Amino acid sequence: MSRSATSGGGRLAGPGRATAPGPASAPAPTPTALPGVSARGWILALDTASSTALVALGDTAGRLIDERTWRAGYRHGEELLRRIDELLASHSLPVSALGAIVAGTGPGAFTGLRVGLATAKGLAWGLGRPLVGVPTGEALLAATAEAGARPPLALLLPAGSSDRVLVRDGSVLLLTGGVEPDLPAGTTLVAVDLDGRAPEAASSLGRAALAGLGAVLVRLGAARLAAGEPDDLARVVPEYVTLPRGVREQGGEVAWSRDHR
Repeated sequence: MSRSATSGGGRLAGPGRATAPGPASAPAPTPTALPGVSARGWILALDTASSTALVALGDTAGRLIDERTWRAGYRHGEELLRRIDELLASHSLPVSALGAIVAGTGPGAFTGLRVGLATAKGLAWGLGRPLVGVPTGEALLAATAEAGARPPLALLLPAGSSDRVLVRDGSVLLLTGGVEPDLPAGTTLVAVDLDGRAPEAASSLGRAALAGLGAVLVRLGAARLAAGEPDDLARVVPEYVTLPRGVREQGGEVAWSRDHR
């Protein structure tokens, strides 16, 4: 299997898509090298855990340079590579200029997470670059705090048409349909992708969290790389909140585990 992640011209190849270089713009500043990161070392961060997908470009100091977000729904795979191409081309960067990949690992729906992590792992392996997996829930809570929300914070996400999951204090709890989160007094609730299924104040904070997610992923990823803590590609796993389409639940209980075996 070839390690080539690009086609001629240094851009990502996708089905039925030309790979000629895109329009040039002002080049991004030269990044500072980090241990284990190429001196050319731009960081590409991506997240496909929610219905709003993002790709972000950062430097090795953890600063966000640029990002692209779009409403992906359940069609993340249709646009992800093209959006990465466009982001890099807008800064006259070939994919080989990337020094590391950062990917959100969820919680999120099966389709989006599968596409995002497969893309991130393929780029990291093909380019021979380090990969850092960042829990999307923790990154969204960090983005909410940076937007000015008062802690403690708890994040509510959809898990299918009626269930939800609660992310709080590093844990993920499944709430079946009709069950409301039991939170300590003073906890600020943040809701993503739950318009009409969560208080409007919580959904408003969720939109602010999504707006800041790219910057947080770049910052947290750069910090892990600076500490010499990239992930083993084989051990970066998604945290799904729903079963794949067509797979029916057979009963029993849901147990959350971070054991990668």
